Parts: sequence; structure tokens; C-alpha cells
Amino acid sequence: MCRDGPSTALARGRAIGARLRTGVCAAIAASMAAASSADDAQSASSTPTTLPTINVVGVAPLPGIGVARDALPYTVQTGNGGDLRDGENGSLAEYLLRGLTGTNASDIQGSPFQRDLAYRGYTASSLIGSPQGVSVFLDGVRFNAPFGDIVNWDLVPEAAIAKVMLVPGSNPIYGLNTLGGALVLTTQSGLSAPGFNAGIRAGSFGRRRADLAYGVNDGNGLHAFVAGTYFDEDGWRDHSAGHLGNIFAKVGRVTARDEIEATLLHGTSMLAGNGLVPDIDYTDVAPRPGLAQGDRAAVYTWPDQTRNSIWQGTLRGRHEWSGDAALDALAFVRYAKRRTVSGDTSQAYEDYVDACGAGFNTDGSPIGAGCPVDRAQGAAIPPGVLNTTQTSEHSWGLALDYAQAWRGHRVAVGADYNESRVGYSQDGQAATVGDERGVVAMAAAPIAFVSGVEGTTHAFGIFATDTWAVLPRTFVTASLRWNASRVASTLATAEDGTQPRTSFDYRKLNPALGIAQQLDRGLTLFANASQSNRVPTVIELGCADPDAPCRLPAGLQSDPMLQQVVARTLEGGARWRPGADTSASISLYRTDNRDDILFLRAANTQQGYFANFPKTRHQGIDAALDQTLGAVAINLRYSYLDATYEADGELASGERTIAVHPGMRIAGLPRNTLKLTTTWQVTPTASIAMDVVAVSSVGTVGNEDGRIDDAGETDPVDARVAGHAVVNVRGTWAIDRHLTVSGGVTNLFDTRYGSFGALATDLFPGGQLVAPQVAPGEAPVARFVAPGAPRAWYLSLGLRY
Repeated sequence: MCRDGPSTALARGRAIGARLRTGVCAAIAASMAAASSADDAQSASSTPTTLPTINVVGVAPLPGIGVARDALPYTVQTGNGGDLRDGENGSLAEYLLRGLTGTNASDIQGSPFQRDLAYRGYTASSLIGSPQGVSVFLDGVRFNAPFGDIVNWDLVPEAAIAKVMLVPGSNPIYGLNTLGGALVLTTQSGLSAPGFNAGIRAGSFGRRRADLAYGVNDGNGLHAFVAGTYFDEDGWRDHSAGHLGNIFAKVGRVTARDEIEATLLHGTSMLAGNGLVPDIDYTDVAPRPGLAQGDRAAVYTWPDQTRNSIWQGTLRGRHEWSGDAALDALAFVRYAKRRTVSGDTSQAYEDYVDACGAGFNTDGSPIGAGCPVDRAQGAAIPPGVLNTTQTSEHSWGLALDYAQAWRGHRVAVGADYNESRVGYSQDGQAATVGDERGVVAMAAAPIAFVSGVEGTTHAFGIFATDTWAVLPRTFVTASLRWNASRVASTLATAEDGTQPRTSFDYRKLNPALGIAQQLDRGLTLFANASQSNRVPTVIELGCADPDAPCRLPAGLQSDPMLQQVVARTLEGGARWRPGADTSASISLYRTDNRDDILFLRAANTQQGYFANFPKTRHQGIDAALDQTLGAVAINLRYSYLDATYEADGELASGERTIAVHPGMRIAGLPRNTLKLTTTWQVTPTASIAMDVVAVSSVGTVGNEDGRIDDAGETDPVDARVAGHAVVNVRGTWAIDRHLTVSGGVTNLFDTRYGSFGALATDLFPGGQLVAPQVAPGEAPVARFVAPGAPRAWYLSLGLRY
């Protein structure tokens, strides 16, 4: 309900979002009175003198004064931290995957904190080289790392999250990289979450996790909050143990008109991401089972480890002149480091074949003098390389947002500036490939510098948005943002030394315009058009020459110009809430990308380069239904996605160069996704739930045209990764108001499935190295897949005081 009174400010602080609710209630009531309307646009009550509860969401990274959700020309999805930390959710990415419409995930790395999350086909991934297209914010601070726009999910302080908001489309207000959507995360405080909360979880594969939080306030606006997460696992795949830890702290004070708060985040992690593994080898005769068919936990080569760390501090202030005008200001500083170690077969494998392959004795011992030899066995040891990378990031930024409600308008204007400095280097060390394809550095081999880059990015934006109540039930939203960026870098390679510094400037004015029309019986129709852009990052500009490909995350060679990506979205649909027990929504959308940035693989290598592609398209349908039938709650989500290339061109993909034509599907994205959750409240304190996530088949990278070779020597091959359905069950029992026990089983039927696929040369068919006399180009082509996790159990204990 909308309320007024002398203690309103403090009450607003104690419950996140209540401040926004109070402001919008007053503003909408005033605008409706000015229009001489007795029918409140948001009212679900027949009593005209009673103001109802209004769901309010932000329209920018900073809080502002918010807008009623049904006044917006698009559908915003929200969630709360309590749902995120329920026992069945192993990570934020899993929560977004299971509970929100339009989300999918590729489990390429095998860790719950390294998933490639996709929304409407746009990725928020921790992997450099993935086509990023979702902006992520934590308390108003852009969380995408400047070196590749990646999202390090392992560094998000999940124990501190209060609210999750997913905004669809190319909304310009959220700035750069908002091609498909924006994810906004808000943290708790000592006002919103007083007391002690703990969640302790243990389960299969040695997985252990603890989330602890404590909040306190003095009743007069002074508050403090601290939260931390510890996670450790052996991993369900071979050689995939990992762990992480983070701590988040916030202190602040709220008075009648002002708020100020400071936060500090520190986190470290060491996670293993063992990548794709071959499951089908294609030969001239017939396909045969690959490594994954016999052992779903197998890895192709190892180690493959990523170590991340972060220090981030923020200072935020807010001043309210009244319930309908506020100024928010934010400053942040961040220092982050990333180190990777990756063991692979050597790029000098062909040289190894030349030196050893034609000169083997009948007992298998090599004649060539340049071949590593196992002295005990008298046999050649296959060559490998141990790649290490180091990345450092220093970032800081400022943001300012003024919002006001005035005569039916809800206006916000603001500006932000972000600057980052990144340093990156790659080293290589000669190695050997031993048992189980483990790569071990040769003791006498030097660690050699391969390539590196130092770069800076300066990004400035200014925006304005207005939601106008044209009529009591008609709302028009218009937005405009101007982005200006400069990306500069200095590259160095072992072959060419330090190269001249280069700098590129990007400018773009992005508009948005939409309308929402509220009808009777809780029905709202909406339509929206929007545009946003993404500029190339330092690593993309440093690896954009097809004549000098690089290895990711690795060598940078040269930096020709890349165009910025421009995304335009058209969206329309309906929201329906006839009563408290029923709600539904449907959205139809089309997003066209101009000059999309793709990572293309160079032939017969594990290298590649970034390049612009003229046009791609993501279009589809998102639908949701929530229904409560007595003690049973049903949540249904369905998404249809048609992601295609929309221009003629060539797509370099490993051993293949694919002729692309308009309408060809983009690999790795399912057309159909269905999510069903059914929860039975058995007693007031106990519940049982089951959820099903079902996806259709996904195209395999390198097989977009239905072939596995360029010369047409084989018949067309459908190498798609089959669709699948995974069933999870769980139960929760609140023993008392302090103690909750829950447990469950994920992938109940132990379904074997893959979530992503790519064609590549398999140097270990059946897990064994190919004969040395076989050149790499003649080795069998295989479909490599990202295997899904097997059945697992968990138990968790929740404490609250």
C-alpha cells in the first residue's frame, strides 16, 4: 500500500524497493487526479479511495524513483535473494536458467560458476571469445570485465543479493553491450536484512558450500551488513576440482531525505574448466564413438584452470527533495586479476610428425633426433604446450542520476563515465602429453613470452528517459542515450616486438520509444522499439587480423579496425493478471545486429580472429504462466528462438570455411525451451517440488550447412546435438522459524546429454593419440560436445536468527 507519515524514510530503507513504491504511488495518484480520473490505472480494487500495492521497478542502473511495472512497454522479470539461495540453486547462473523466461546455458566448462548464460541468444559468459551481448550491473556498477566484456560469475557476492532484475531488449539506458538485455543485481543492507542468516550445503562430487550473512541497524538509520560465500568441489569431471570464496560488506546511514552507503567486495577463485570432449568421430566409412561415449567425465586435455580475484569499492549517495524527486550519485574503483593455465597439444604437431613420423623403428622408437623420448619405454612422447596468461584490470567510474515525477511524467536524466586500464600477456612452455592426456611442462624447456597488450578504454554516456501518463491507462516511454568511447592499445609479440600504439573512437546516439495500454480485467498491451550498441574491446581489436590469428585467451597479433555492433529491437506483447492467483505474459521480439563481432577459427589450428559480420538476427517468443490452485503452484515458461545469419558471407570454423546465406541458423542455440515447476505445499511448513527443463536440439559449430567437409567428399551429415529434458526434485521443511532443512536430486533420471557442440580434429580418437605418421589435417574430424552433469544429490541446512 502507499503510505505517508513522518517515519516513511526509515521504513523505506528497511525494505528494498519500498522507497520506490512510495514515490510512484504518490506520483501516479497525482497524475490521475490531474486527469480527473476516478479509475486508478494500477488499481485492482473497486474502492476508488484505496490506493493499491504497486509493483515498481527501476529504469536505469541506479535506483531513481522507479516506474510502475505495468506502465513499461516491455516485461521485466524479477527475483529475490531468498529464492536464489534456496537449496536447489547451485549458483546465480542456475537460478537464472531455471526460473526466468528466455534463458539458456551451455555447460562448456563443467563448473556451476563458469556457465555460458544466454538470454534470447545473447551471451553473458566468462569465456573470452564468446559473443557477449548482456550487460550486468551490481548495485549500479557495470560488472562486465572491460577485457572482452566477460562476466565472472564466480566473483558475484551471491550471499548478499537482495533482488534480481532482467530487462529485455536493446534498452539504451543501460549503456554499452545491452544488445539482448540487462541483468541488474541489488544487494542487501542492515536495514533490509537484519539478523543472522546461514545456508550450509553438501552433496555429490564433494561439493560443499556455505553462505553466511549478518545485518544490524540502530533503529535510527545507521546500518551495517556483511556476507560471505565459500564453495569447494572435487568436480564431476576428471581433474575438475575447484573452489572460491568472497566477502561483501556494506555500511551506511539513512535520514529523512538523505542516504549514504559504502561497500567493499573481495573475492578469489580457482576453477577448472575442462571444455569440450569428442563424442563422435567421423571417418570415411562410418561414425564411431568418441571419448565421451565411453566416459562422460573424461576431459580432452588438462590442466585447464582459471584463477580470478577482485577488490571493488563503491560509494553511493542519495538526496530526496520530496517523494517525487531524487538525485543519486555513485563512484567505484575496481582491481581484478585473472590467470589461466591451459595444457594442449602443441601447435608444432606437424613439425613433430615431420621429425618423427617417417623415421620410426619397428619397435616404435623414433629415429628423429628432435623427438622427446620416454627412456623407459623407448617410445616417442607426443608434444604439448602449457599456455599461461595473466590479465590485470584497473577500473574506476562515476555515475549521476536525477529523477522526478511531474504532471504525469516520470523523468530521469543522467550521465556516467567509466575508465579501465588492462594489461595482458601470454607465455608458452614446451610440454609433453602423458597418461590420460595430461600436459606436463618439460623441465628444461624455458617459459617463453608469446604476446601481450596494454590498453585503455574510456566510455562516457548521457541519457534521458520519460514515462508519460498520456491518459489514465495509456503510458508512453521515450528514451535517448549518447555513447562515446575510445579504445587504445599497445601490442607486443615475440616475433615483432612492441608495436605502435593505436586508438579508435566510437560514437552512437541510441533512441527508444514504446507504449503500454492498460485494459480491463488486468490486461496490458505493449509495444516498444529500441537501439543500443557495443564497441570492440581491447582483446578483440588485438586479434582481428585473419592473416595473423591468435589463440584465446592468448596471442594478440595486430589490431585492424572493427566496427561497433548496433542492435535494434522491435517488441510487442501482453501482460495479464486477472487476480492474485493467476498471471501470464507473452512477448514477441526481433533484434537485428549490424556488424556483429564473431570469433572465427583459423583452418587446422586452435587459433582464430575476431571479425565483423554484416547482419545477424534474433527473433522469437517468450511466454510465462503462473497459476496457484489451492496448495499447488504451477510456473510455466516457454521460449522460441530463431537466431540466424542475415547476410551472405563466409564463416571460418576450424577446419572449415562455410558459405553463409541469409536464414542460416546460428549454432549453439536451441529453438525451443520449456521450463515447468510444480510446487505442492504439503503442510504450512513443508513443500515438495519438481521442475523440468527441456530444450530442443542445437546446431553444432562447423556444421551450420549440414556438412563436415568443404570438398563435398562425404554425404551431408546432421551433427546437431540432440535435445534433452532434465528433471529435478526437491523438498523443504521449516522445522521452526529458525531452522529449515531441504534436499533434493538433480537430473533425477541421470539423462546423458550435451548442451553445446563443435566440429574439430580429434588427435585422440578413442582417447589415444593418432599414429605419428598421420598429419593433423588427416586426423579424424569429430563432434566435440559439452557434456551435461549426471545425477547428483544434495542436503542443505538454513539458519536464521
